[in-house]
Amino acid sequence: MSERFTPKGLFAALRGSLLCRRDNPITSAWQAIGWWEARRIPFNLIVGSAGILSCIVVTLVKLEKHILFGLGFRQGDDPIFILFVILVYVAAANVFYTGGWLSELIVRNLWPNQADRFSTLTFSLGLIFAAFLTLVPASLFGGAGVFGLIGEFFGVIHEHWHTFMS
Repeated sequence: MSERFTPKGLFAALRGSLLCRRDNPITSAWQAIGWWEARRIPFNLIVGSAGILSCIVVTLVKLEKHILFGLGFRQGDDPIFILFVILVYVAAANVFYTGGWLSELIVRNLWPNQADRFSTLTFSLGLIFAAFLTLVPASLFGGAGVFGLIGEFFGVIHEHWHTFMS
């Protein structure tokens, strides 16, 4: 397998991308904040795309259980409640994102020669973490949906699956 398709290689490619790298050293706090803020929209688009994918997977699994197994929807499936949870998640992600440039300002004061390296590393890791965290519901519900279908197909479905999925 090629080195560039390993997690280490993919991370190195991300860190070297135009989105994550710094071509010129930052010399002031305002430049540091500007660097981070210039990346907020792409960050939100990437994490938001993961969120849309998660919502699609969860919705498809919920529809699967409703259509194929006649299981109803729960009170937590109310669209207004789901929209509220999504908005809280978006707000929290952006608060943590702001923590990125705040932490850079602290590092810039304590270890100025490490601030640029710290920032590109934390931005890259934060982007990966936020995208993966946003995909957790898709992974859980998608896996449960696949195993539920297989179990139903072979007639070995357990009643707890229906409880989990409802």
